[in-house]
This record gives sequence, C-alpha cells and structure tokens, in this order.
Amino acid sequence: MSDLPAARTLHRASGWSGSALACTLGYDDRFLRRKVLTTDAGLRFLVDLEHTESLDQGDALELGDGRLIEIRAADEALTEVTGPDLVRLAWHVGNRHTPCQIEPARLLIQRNHVMADMLTRLGASLRDVTEPFTPEGGAYGHGRTHSHAH
Repeated sequence: MSDLPAARTLHRASGWSGSALACTLGYDDRFLRRKVLTTDAGLRFLVDLEHTESLDQGDALELGDGRLIEIRAADEALTEVTGPDLVRLAWHVGNRHTPCQIEPARLLIQRNHVMADMLTRLGASLRDVTEPFTPEGGAYGHGRTHSHAH
C-alpha cells in the first residue's frame, strides 16, 4: 500500500473549492479512518486520517501532491417516508437511532422491514426509492447515529 498516493487531510464541503477527482461511496463506506479507495476514474489511493471520520457529500480528501478527491454519495436502496405528521414519524425514527435524511416533505431511511412495519403502523406512507443518502449528522455536527449498544 505504500506506493499508493495517500490522503491525510479532509476538507469539509464548505472549506474547499476548485477542481477535483470524484469518488462515489455509499453511506456505510463513507465512515472510515484508513482504507484503500478508488476514484470514479480508476485512481487507487489510501485514505489515512488521524481519526475515524464520517465523510459527507461534497467533502474532499487531499492527496499528498495537493490533488483533491471530492466525495459523492452513491445511489442506495432507501425508503421514502411521508405522512400527515412527519415530525412524529421523525421522532420515532430518531428514537431508534436510525440514520435519517430529513427533508421538508419527507424522510429517507435505509430499507429495513422492521422500521417499515413500525412506520406503517404509525400511519406513514412508504415508497421504495433509489437515490443518494445523506442523513443528518450527530447532535454536535458531523458524525453518525449509533444503536443503543454504543
């Protein structure tokens, strides 16, 4: 792995500009510290960050030679949640520490038959969709939600 270009610096989406290679990753793959990744154009590189980070759509990793690699959220199998009381539905999703993308008229969660059953019983309308998943971060900004086992 030592012959691969290394990315040791992370720039948040609002903290960089310019041209960049793209690297498209799913939600689970965007949580990392040290891992070999491949850009959409086929360049393999090593991510070697000081701490485990949750990478978001639009963040950029900087290689040692100054090149930037923009993180893009991949299309994923999701469930769109709508209903007359979206705030109540969001509370139930959050109470189960489930990653959730919150939008004005809908919620997006990863497909899960247990969550789907609960939400249906609460009066939600559900629809399977395939699109990028960019859920809310933790309570203090960037981060992940965790199960009760954390």
